Amino acid sequence: MTTDTSMSTGRNNGVTTTRESHKAEKMQARRTYAPPVDIYENAEELLIVTDMPGVAQDGVTVNLEKRELTLEGKRSRQEGEGNPLAVENDALDYRRSFLLPQGIDVEKISAELRQGILRVRVPKAAAAKPRQIQVKAG
Repeated sequence: MTTDTSMSTGRNNGVTTTRESHKAEKMQARRTYAPPVDIYENAEELLIVTDMPGVAQDGVTVNLEKRELTLEGKRSRQEGEGNPLAVENDALDYRRSFLLPQGIDVEKISAELRQGILRVRVPKAAAAKPRQIQVKAG
């Protein structure tokens, strides 16, 4: 006889139960925000720039699966001098996804977070870059 310990059916008001123990597990409710993004393109690359204020470097994840690029950031609750119940102090998740075009050099994608601004460089493959064709006299 086997025991199923996977997550089960019951989801009630942020509480999930497991089949084995029927004990309630508290789930953390977090707001998710799709931050605005600027996308720039030149002959060499795409540059994706988004604001993720309050996110530390270890709170950022950039994933590529097939051609879908996903940017995620987790901001912890911020304690400050202002109102501790203010929305701008709450824990918050940032999430955006993009379907990348053909002709991207996926091995050279890089990301950098500096002062709450995430920059993702998506280089174009050599075959996708514009080139000038030399015309010969004939």
